[in-house]
Amino acid sequence: MRVSVETEQGQVPVTVMKVVGDVDASNYRDLIAAAREQYAAGARHILLDLSEVGYVGSSGLVALHSISVLVRGQQPPDPEAGWQAFRTMGRDVEAGMQQGVKLLNLQPAVARVLDTSGMAQFFEIFTDRAAAVNAF
Repeated sequence: MRVSVETEQGQVPVTVMKVVGDVDASNYRDLIAAAREQYAAGARHILLDLSEVGYVGSSGLVALHSISVLVRGQQPPDPEAGWQAFRTMGRDVEAGMQQGVKLLNLQPAVARVLDTSGMAQFFEIFTDRAAAVNAF
């Protein structure tokens, strides 16, 4: 997995993180670390471009949730806590859609994982980059 970063100006500055490759147990921490870096550099609105991600495993879902928690200025749950991380995700999903992270161009398999897990209701999902940037 690789992550590249650009900034676009919409109503607010938006950090666009383009992810290339599958997001799974082997690399989800790298995605969280990349987002943590961007947050430390001042990013408060993140658009994750997943157009080149063919697969997101349960660890990838933890990464997506962790990024949303980071953008809220909170510490994400420890992924090593196992089920505790998933329970935290479930509570956040039940609380409704978060505003700091949006998703762009999901591949069908990734969209199915988000739908099946309930995470699709937690993230605003776009197919148009300009519309996504302007939605923040």
